[in-house]
Amino acid sequence: MDNQTATQPNLAVGRYNYDEIDHGFLQERINQFRSQVERRLKGELSEEEFKPLRLMNGVYLQLHSYMLRVAIPYGILSSKMLRGLAYIARYYDRGYGHFTTRQNIQFHWTKLEEVPDILTHLASVEMHAIQTSGNCIRNVTSDEFAGLAQDELIDPRIYAEILRQWSTLHPEFAFLPRKFKIAISGSPNDRIAACFYDIGILARLDSQKKPVFEIWVGGGLGRIPVKGKLIRDDVAPESFLAYVEAILRVYNMYGARNNLYKSRIKILVQNMGIDAFREAVEKEYQVMDQEKFKLSPEIMEQINQRFGRPVLQDFPEATKILDQHRNENPEFNRWIKNNSHPHFHNDYFAVVIALKNIGETPGDITADQMDAVANLADQYSWGEIRVTHLQNIVFGHVRKDQLYKLWKELVKNDLASANQGLITDIICCPGMDYCALANARSISIAREIAKCFADIELQEKIGSIKIGIDGCINSCAHHHITNIGILGVDKKGEEFYQIKIGGSSYKDDAEIGSILGAALTAEQVIEAVKKMIDFYLDKREEKETFIDTYRRLGAAPFKEIVYAAA
Repeated sequence: MDNQTATQPNLAVGRYNYDEIDHGFLQERINQFRSQVERRLKGELSEEEFKPLRLMNGVYLQLHSYMLRVAIPYGILSSKMLRGLAYIARYYDRGYGHFTTRQNIQFHWTKLEEVPDILTHLASVEMHAIQTSGNCIRNVTSDEFAGLAQDELIDPRIYAEILRQWSTLHPEFAFLPRKFKIAISGSPNDRIAACFYDIGILARLDSQKKPVFEIWVGGGLGRIPVKGKLIRDDVAPESFLAYVEAILRVYNMYGARNNLYKSRIKILVQNMGIDAFREAVEKEYQVMDQEKFKLSPEIMEQINQRFGRPVLQDFPEATKILDQHRNENPEFNRWIKNNSHPHFHNDYFAVVIALKNIGETPGDITADQMDAVANLADQYSWGEIRVTHLQNIVFGHVRKDQLYKLWKELVKNDLASANQGLITDIICCPGMDYCALANARSISIAREIAKCFADIELQEKIGSIKIGIDGCINSCAHHHITNIGILGVDKKGEEFYQIKIGGSSYKDDAEIGSILGAALTAEQVIEAVKKMIDFYLDKREEKETFIDTYRRLGAAPFKEIVYAAA
């Protein structure tokens, strides 16, 4: 599209663009790690000594090889970045990458001796693997529709970038009691699962109709799933960083360091109680030098100027042309219905490119597909790609009259699944195929469940439903808060699966699912999902979703139908 230019032509659209300081910092970090890798390979460092060093650079030792987790701050990629990831997948891995629920990407077959070269290549496209592992403030995530949603009050990308810069090499928070996760959205309508983060942040309007932040604290999944507590709902944007710093200071002071399972902030908040925790935070907040942390208009504008922004030109015929294409092609119409999201500009849509093809691994994308998506982003969405916490990707600014051409190109590249939000849009961790922590495989279960519901008309009949499948209790696929959650467990060396039902992710509807009954074999758990869906379709009332029917009927009839002949 010849009208696709940013307000600052030299800046990539949608994301913070690095300056010389950023580039210099990354190169220094790579040089340090290259030396550490060389010492490890020579035997000068033991694995125990090397482990904290590699974790600081996103390197995990998994079942079969080293895995590199690459940061995608607040989920925004440029086409140049995605081509860089495609190169790494093609020449350093096995031809693909895996997008995670933390808006990162993982490469599961890297060689340790090649990791410094991979990091060098990442730095050349303004990427890194810092803050993707270890007991630090992890990659800050955000709403995949940030900066374009109709209901947005504040652009959260600016604040997420401030958090990234503040937390990188923070002298007090480099070695926290445990990993720490923050998510932020500029909308009052929760699209980030704010209640289930160490800190979850949503914008809202106060009584004066001014945007403020409400802050949730102490949420988390894993071994002990906890819904977070609202600590304050009136933090002014200029005080935002100071208040987050106060929370981290209290956690760093009082968080347990002698027990891995009791070290997260959710346990501290539970033990203290939210009122006592809030009092400690407020006390710390009051004694801080708040002026030092104040986000002045000058600071905000300085960060804002590093973001490229598209020039969205009016095109009054866009909606008419889109409607014509929808009327002419039912498959295209289905894709628009299921995979589009409203844009603040009426002539544009955001569209979800679902990485959930039937029979394939949720969240995986090949190097060739990465290159194709990068090319299409340049042509249709100002070179900007967004990664979602549901393991899909998004084009944020597509003019409505261009959507049909885009869709046809996605079809050619096997990227046009119209199943966003439907039963085959499964969230899935790598499981025991890769991860040393896993008790059971998850990918194979996801594939088989998707095959059971391959018919898109059946998927649409079933309607909105979320399934999360985890190979271990760490809950990378959020099985605790999906409508149907499946957890792999070990029973005397054999793989079994526990079902949770009734979970929900978002603030106004947030619930932790309940265990349905005894663990099942792989074959039984797939059959159990089929039985529950059949039962739901038979018993639901008009316009009820799966979670609505479950809440009306309760768990007992679902349990009976699953275990009657199990």
